Amino acid sequence: MGMDATDLAHGLFQILATGDPALAAEVVHEDFRNREAAVSPTACALPGPAGVLASGAWMRSAFSDLSFPVLGIARNDEQVWVRLRMQGRHTGPFVRFRDGALDQAIPPTGRDIDFEQIHVLDLRDGKVVGHEAVRDDIAMLGQLGVFPPAPDTALRMLAWRVTGRAKRAATRVSALAVEAAGGPQDNPGQTR
Repeated sequence: MGMDATDLAHGLFQILATGDPALAAEVVHEDFRNREAAVSPTACALPGPAGVLASGAWMRSAFSDLSFPVLGIARNDEQVWVRLRMQGRHTGPFVRFRDGALDQAIPPTGRDIDFEQIHVLDLRDGKVVGHEAVRDDIAMLGQLGVFPPAPDTALRMLAWRVTGRAKRAATRVSALAVEAAGGPQDNPGQTR
């Protein structure tokens, strides 16, 4: 007996919060595509459960106590719309990417994040096959002191970039994402 659309939606965000590979195999279709992977490590764009597991590892590396309380769900046979909050504490570097390269590394601030998102999940064969989101990233960056820039946060980000800590953080976070996705064998073009 498979999960219904509501269970699939809750399951997807539980995977992101916990990194549960068994749940990922049950919830995520092998053809899964994440249209939001552009700002994350390249492993997060892998198809299927591997990309979701990589995305969760990337987010949990920056935010401890990560959770996604669901506020509302609307669904039909092919899609689920989920309104939720993303909550956590910024205890690790939050590294954002552009075209697979370091774009921005926000050093840990210890600040809490709590902001609303809407996710659209495409369903096929009783699993989640696609994801896109409407997120209030500006609210999150404001909660982290990045936008508008708080002087202490801006100086720490600059220091991290100048000293190479930002690049090292990007390398570490990318490696965590690859490991969560099942290792280099799942990434075309990479060798062990």
